[in-house]
Amino acid sequence: MANLKEIRIRIGSISSTMQITSAMKMVSAAKLKKAQDAITAMRPYAEKLTELIQNISATLEGDASGVYAEQREVNKVLLVVVTSNRGLCGAFNANVIKATRNLIDVTYAGKQVDVITIGKKGFDAFSKSTNVIANNSNLYDALTFNNTAEIAQRIMDAFVEGTYDKVEVIYNQFKNAATQIVQVEQFLPLLPVVNEKAAASDYIFEPSKEEIILNLIPTSLKTQLFKAVLDSNASEHGARMTAMHKATDNAKDLRDDLKLTYNKARQAAITNEILEIVGGAEALKS
Repeated sequence: MANLKEIRIRIGSISSTMQITSAMKMVSAAKLKKAQDAITAMRPYAEKLTELIQNISATLEGDASGVYAEQREVNKVLLVVVTSNRGLCGAFNANVIKATRNLIDVTYAGKQVDVITIGKKGFDAFSKSTNVIANNSNLYDALTFNNTAEIAQRIMDAFVEGTYDKVEVIYNQFKNAATQIVQVEQFLPLLPVVNEKAAASDYIFEPSKEEIILNLIPTSLKTQLFKAVLDSNASEHGARMTAMHKATDNAKDLRDDLKLTYNKARQAAITNEILEIVGGAEALKS
């Protein structure tokens, strides 16, 4: 009977776990809709802004991107690692951390590499092994363009001052609820503009093209970082919803197996009691 009691306790524990994972799945599904709408609305704007800059830049003579496009010998690198504040979302955080470690240990081996983290999981992973110059885990408490733009501005200022020669952003790009793609994007310096489709412009620009480009580039960089954080936010909820769905299914299978084992053991115990009663009755008759 002690064995039956243990099985009964395990069934109760697994049932409680199922309720938790099922509730977390529903919460993530609700948050995913809002996060997915946000990144879906942001992408066309970011792409159009980039296209506008490329079209204007392609008609200019020389490089009009200014200080943000200055190519230097890469000795000091800044990595912006975008993770989540919470776990229980499968390999969501582990994939970003793995890609970042590969950059530190392989791609930029022997160079000065500093890290800015957006998300507590990234900070916990690199705080003891790498120089983390800023932790922006509180960004998710108020995920707005203005709050993200402040982080982007500090990064841009550090690049302009020559503190870093290259800046890259590592994050999960949202594809769908079940698929997230780890992206390593160069943030600074700006990549050279290659746009063969740019047609000769007959427009009159006021102010000049150069001034428009120089004003749009900071906005474009801030938008690029905001898009990366929105992508990561939507990916987190999608990954957690998928992970909790699988956890709920696995818990259900385990609970069903334990119930079958419990019923078999209970039936065997009842059969043994009946046999003992019958055997005692036969002994009394004798």
